[in-house]
Amino acid sequence: SGKTSTPVLLECHIDKEKSYVLKKLPGVEVNDNGEIKVEGKVVKKVMVEGKDFFDGDTKLATKNIPANAIDKVEVLKNVSEIRQLSNVTDNNDNILINLKLKEGNKRFWFGEFSAGSGIAVKDKRYSTNPRLFYYSPKYSLNFIADANNIGEVAFSMRDYLNFTGGFKSMRGNNGTNFSFDSNDISFLMLRNNKAKEIETLFGAVNFIYSPKKSWDISGFGIHSGNLIAMEESTDRLYSNIHINSNNSPLNTEKILDVELIKNWTIQRSNLGLLKLSSSYKPNSGNQFDYDILAKVSTQERNITTISERKYLNHDDDSIPIYQKMKQSPFSVRQNLNYYYTLNDKNVFALEMQHLWQNEDPFYRAILEELSFANLMGVNLLANPLNIEQEKRVKTSKFDTKLDYYYVFGPKSNLNLSFGATFSQQKFNSNIFEILNDNYSPLTNLKTVNDIDFTFNDLFLGLHFKFITGIFTFNQGVSFHNYLSKNFQFERTVRNSFAKILPDASIKIDFKKSENLTLSYKMQTTFTDVNSLAEGYVFDNYNTLYSGNRELENGVSHNIDLKYYNFNNFNHTNFFSLIGYSKIINAVKSNTQFLDVTQIQTSVNSLFPDETIFGAFNFDKSFRKFKLTFGGNLTYKKSNSLISNRITGEASNRLSKTFRQAYKTKLSTNFRKAPNFDIGYNVQINNVNIGGIKNIFTTHSPYVNLDINFLKEFFFNSKYIFNQVINRGQIIDEYGFLRADLTYQKKDSHWEYKIEVTNILNSSGLNQNNSNEIFVSNSTYLIQPRIGILSVKYNL
Repeated sequence: SGKTSTPVLLECHIDKEKSYVLKKLPGVEVNDNGEIKVEGKVVKKVMVEGKDFFDGDTKLATKNIPANAIDKVEVLKNVSEIRQLSNVTDNNDNILINLKLKEGNKRFWFGEFSAGSGIAVKDKRYSTNPRLFYYSPKYSLNFIADANNIGEVAFSMRDYLNFTGGFKSMRGNNGTNFSFDSNDISFLMLRNNKAKEIETLFGAVNFIYSPKKSWDISGFGIHSGNLIAMEESTDRLYSNIHINSNNSPLNTEKILDVELIKNWTIQRSNLGLLKLSSSYKPNSGNQFDYDILAKVSTQERNITTISERKYLNHDDDSIPIYQKMKQSPFSVRQNLNYYYTLNDKNVFALEMQHLWQNEDPFYRAILEELSFANLMGVNLLANPLNIEQEKRVKTSKFDTKLDYYYVFGPKSNLNLSFGATFSQQKFNSNIFEILNDNYSPLTNLKTVNDIDFTFNDLFLGLHFKFITGIFTFNQGVSFHNYLSKNFQFERTVRNSFAKILPDASIKIDFKKSENLTLSYKMQTTFTDVNSLAEGYVFDNYNTLYSGNRELENGVSHNIDLKYYNFNNFNHTNFFSLIGYSKIINAVKSNTQFLDVTQIQTSVNSLFPDETIFGAFNFDKSFRKFKLTFGGNLTYKKSNSLISNRITGEASNRLSKTFRQAYKTKLSTNFRKAPNFDIGYNVQINNVNIGGIKNIFTTHSPYVNLDINFLKEFFFNSKYIFNQVINRGQIIDEYGFLRADLTYQKKDSHWEYKIEVTNILNSSGLNQNNSNEIFVSNSTYLIQPRIGILSVKYNL
């Protein structure tokens, strides 16, 4: 496959079908979303017989490849997918998993077809999931489909937005952080299978063809359609900024204290991805790669809201609101790379990427009250108010980088890089009022946006890496020349400057499986056109945003210390990380309250934001038991501005958050006896916003049980209990239990399963959140108890 690595780290033979086999390997962790970690490091991709499976997507692999077709699981570390660069780049965090098929599955079709039918509390349920695979040395073909209404989302909105299709950012650190905000009007990120009702239709096909040993052609197509119904209740406690030291209002305007929000949401989405790739390696000194990835989707969301508002100095009221969002965004991304080795001492790498993106979010709100109506020129006689917004953002971004490596010897090399980023964005938006079924543009000119934004970055980088004894030093610097300009409201704002950005790392290899790494990097952070457009834009029914054309870049300092130790002899793995980040001149919000609504803009903060974070994980396997415990901690100090509506004075608000998450688990790996996982997770969210303190603590003990009995029956159950506490008060308790019983006669192709989800018929889940303005606690309904009888045929 042209990949180089250290010897196989783990090799596990699979002798029976158990979907959780990866979790049982020492140092391996698989979360509910299908993400795989090995020794605390995220697995970059999953391969089958040395070929990428859907470009290595770990979720599609762990959720769909039949375990009974797999003979071995190979975990490889220090992988370099570009053989020319294997000796000059740092591949310590590059880990992949290669699945070796049983001999009988290497030259013919294999897979499984399953279909099920069942009932919920009030209606019928169905599920069907065909999966078909073919692998041979010359070509492979994979087909996956899934249709159900039991909440099993094969490919969610979150997966779609995060799916890279094998695309990576430019290698190395050039010191510039320039990314694009999403214009999806906060489209619902489905909580996987946690919603009131979910109906999904998914299909995907992937192929790899090798005309010759030196040439691979691959591609895939993915379609995911989801229909989702959600019902959610949220309590928001506002950090009132118009209150003086005597706890009395500073002026006569209404001071919102608590808002109780009830949302009923219907969301439809159709997501599509298409990709074609080619990799040509005519000899050991040359490699050509080309990829093209297209993303297209249609999305629509309708929300009915009841906002019950409680004030400190006014009568309570209740406001009904209807919102509609829809969009059909698409993007095309291309990648062209060429790697050339002149000789043992001279290596070249040319990488080019281009992105074309079009976003067209539409927003409509029908409501009885709009506090900032006067600012937009809305006709206040209309009842209810009917407001629509059209927006379009077009983006073209080209990145290129040429790297030259001079290799002094096996322990040192010099890297000289030249690169550039050229980006152009065009932002248009309009806000209309509908009166008597006629569209009427609002009279205020600030309800229109027409902005052109250009960002360029030319840079030169120099890095020197050398090894002496157990120490590996890699230090360097990049020289940047930046140019940004935006044109709007007949005026151009131009900003041009140069910046020097250093970075360095020191790695100490105590032994092959134990090391300590200290690293530092300095970055410049730039905003995109969304924060610069000064015309009003609806974020939602109670937030109006106006950008700031004068925004400047921020500068961040990042330092972290990592320790890693894996002992394959006593199956002990330990990973820890501590880091510190400081952002100077960060882009922050400046918020002005109008009753429950807010008018926001962006400013460069006079005060730095600081974050201290840490993580640790320990697991040890002994005989048939595996013990795991770990945690994540983040302490953050963030600044924002709050403006008084009457006086216009802005005051800095310091927010402090301390988030902690701890986990512990004991699991077994018996061949015949029952296996179990017993664990306890704790999450602590300590928030201090403007002097208002909340401490949300969630305790989550759980137990999973797997029993194989009478040789042909397999029983699996999962139970988790959640208790949510705020400032010593229990605010919610709920538990979830699901179980299934599978029967498969020895050597039979047929398998029968009875599955029941949400056996306790729990009604909802709890989630808490916070920002500079309010602390919220939400409860959303989930699917009821569902029973399914399914039949599977294994090819």
